[in-house]
Amino acid sequence: MLRNAAIRAYIPASDVARARKFYEEKVGLEPREVYAGGVIYECGDTEVFMYPTANAGTSKASQAYWQVDDVEAEVADLEARGVKFEHYDMPGAPMKDNIATGGGAKTAWFKDSEGEHPGRQSAIEPSLNTGRKGDSRPSGQPHMIAR
Repeated sequence: MLRNAAIRAYIPASDVARARKFYEEKVGLEPREVYAGGVIYECGDTEVFMYPTANAGTSKASQAYWQVDDVEAEVADLEARGVKFEHYDMPGAPMKDNIATGGGAKTAWFKDSEGEHPGRQSAIEPSLNTGRKGDSRPSGQPHMIAR
């Protein structure tokens, strides 16, 4: 049954070489395997597959999340690598030092190398946001979470 099967997140890229440079140099991912014109990365006990597509940046839905223990430390590390964070005006989730806090979660969003496409962003959160009513993150944003 699918509930017992592993699931893989996808990162669409219109330019895989550019996206690899961003995710490997700025985010710090290490490629495990080049596959079908894309790249598989291991993140913790899971995998993410970056694949080439002309449709990169067109999704308005969430795609993946990193779950980290210390959002502040992750944000500081990514900023030191040159990652620029996004700011959103959300009721009940004030932003401070590039981190929104609300609904029991801390969240930080950044655009990846395919960021010229609206809505192509990533997030880091210390607790899993479900996307259900009361979730504090902006809707329609593909992001990556952290716990």
